[in-house]
Formats: sequence, C-alpha cells, structure tokens
Amino acid sequence: MADKHARSASCRGCGTMQVHHRLLDSDPDYATRQAQIEELAFRARRAGSPLREGCTRIPVVVHVVHHTAEQNISREQVESQIAVLNQDFRAQNPDRQQIPEPFIELAGDARVQFVLASVDPDGNPTEGITRTQTPRDSFDVDDSVKTTASGGHDAWPADRYLNIWVCQLRAGLLGYAQFPGGPAATDGVVVTYTAFGTTGTATAPSNLGRTTTHEVGHWLNLRHIWGDDGDGCSGSDFVDDTPNQAGPNTGKPTFPTVSCENGPHGDMFMNFMDYVDDDTMNMFSRGQVARMHACLDGPRSHVGERVPCAAAAAVASGNGP
Repeated sequence: MADKHARSASCRGCGTMQVHHRLLDSDPDYATRQAQIEELAFRARRAGSPLREGCTRIPVVVHVVHHTAEQNISREQVESQIAVLNQDFRAQNPDRQQIPEPFIELAGDARVQFVLASVDPDGNPTEGITRTQTPRDSFDVDDSVKTTASGGHDAWPADRYLNIWVCQLRAGLLGYAQFPGGPAATDGVVVTYTAFGTTGTATAPSNLGRTTTHEVGHWLNLRHIWGDDGDGCSGSDFVDDTPNQAGPNTGKPTFPTVSCENGPHGDMFMNFMDYVDDDTMNMFSRGQVARMHACLDGPRSHVGERVPCAAAAAVASGNGP
C-alpha cells in the first residue's frame, strides 16, 4: 500500500492551489469574488438547496499546444477524454463498481455533460480543437500556455466555453485548473499531454483521463478532499459527506485507509478529488455534486445550457456554441 502521507512524484491539482494562492495574493478583486462564491456555496449547503433540473451541457474547446509531433495529439485522443468526462460526471463509469460498499450510497451523479464545441467565438463551424505549434519545451503554472503572445493559445470566451489546454507541462505536474472567480483570460484547465484521454500518448498510471476529471472538478469549485491543510486534520473541502482525512492519498491504497480518527471506513480515497492513480478513483460524492450545482447556479451560470438528462449521452461533439 502506498504511503498515504507521501506525495507522488506527479500530482494533479497541486498547481491549482498554487494558482489560487497567487491570485489571492496579487488580485484583491479575486479574493473578494472568492469570498462571495464561498458565501453562496455555504448558503446553498446550509439550506439544502435542490439540485438543478435536468442536465447541464457544457461546450468544450481543447487547445493543443505542441512542441513536437508527438505532443500534437489526435482527435481520437481528445474524444476519448470527452467520453471519460461524460461517464465520470454522470456516474456512468464502469469502474464505479469498485466503490467500497459503505460509500456506494454517497456516490452522486453530477448531471453534467461535455461536448466539443461546434461553433467558434466568431460563429464559424469548428471541431472544438485548436492546434498551436510552440517554440516552448514545456509550460508551468504561470498560465503562459493560455496566451498566444507567450507561445500558447488565447482562451475562448470563458462565459461560453470550458477551455482546456493540452501541452507539455514541467516534470511532475499532471495538470492544474483555475477556480471560478478568476480572470476570464486565464479561465480553464491545463493538462499535460501524457495524462489526457485514454489512448495515444496517455501513459499509465495517468492513462484513464482522470487528471482532467479532477481538474474540471476544481473548475466547478471542488477542493481537494483532504482540505489542503498538509497532513493535518483541520482542513475542509466544504463538503459534509466526504470524511475528514490527513493529506492526499497516492498510488493504490487499500480499503479501509484510516486517518483523522475516521474509522471504520476511513478515507474516501477513491474520490476523484484525491491524488490516487487513475484506476483507483471512481466517484464524486452527493455533497460534491451539490457544491458543483451551486457553482453552476452562481459563478458558472453563463456556461452551458440545460438539456434533458435523457439526451445526455456520452458524445464528443454536438451543437454547443
């Protein structure tokens, strides 16, 4: 069993918190917006607000920023990632059968569908993928991949699209996201090209598309399940049904893995917002679903459209903006 207190050589989401703290320190308006967003989320949580009706379909644009031919991933690889998002956010992923029995009733269907955009910001037809050859060997969490001027690609309007950048990130960084409330020009998710989708360049143990699931969770205002307090027991992810746990789990823990006196069932390490391997994470909790819906009703209310859940098939392209 992996040491639950050890950080993996690669991490998903660690860059998200670096971006979050950088914006808190540098942008007073971001800090104000974050406080307002958390107040809305707290009120919805306290009131037990009903979930949104139907499903929310969100158009996605994938910006492939490549230095080598290998990094210029195929459409098939992009579509494989969209398929994973649709399964994971609809609780239709086949590996949900691995959820330990005590947590099965806590697993939730977020009722969010993702579709590659079919219309670009100028109203022209698009396949939902942009391709940019860059002189850069790699990118970091400074958001340089998100601007054409620094070797990346400018974001499409954040109030109409989920922007996902796929590139070579620095060694050890699988991906990062920007929480709602940040600058529109840098809003979205970044994933390294070897942790995106389930085919092509996707490499084990990050070859099942779960880095992007994790980062899109952040984009919808989910925090890491242990509350980002290091290895302590005082942090919170602001969700009531995720057990308190001491730091991230990595690798392939065995059930139960107990910390913070959370026995007998222990950590919900199989949650998408922990750091375990792709083949070990398989669920969002109902409380996390409620928090995502509060985000969709609040800071992300301009993104996507309501559709009947019967129409929310696991597709990779459609009639989004």
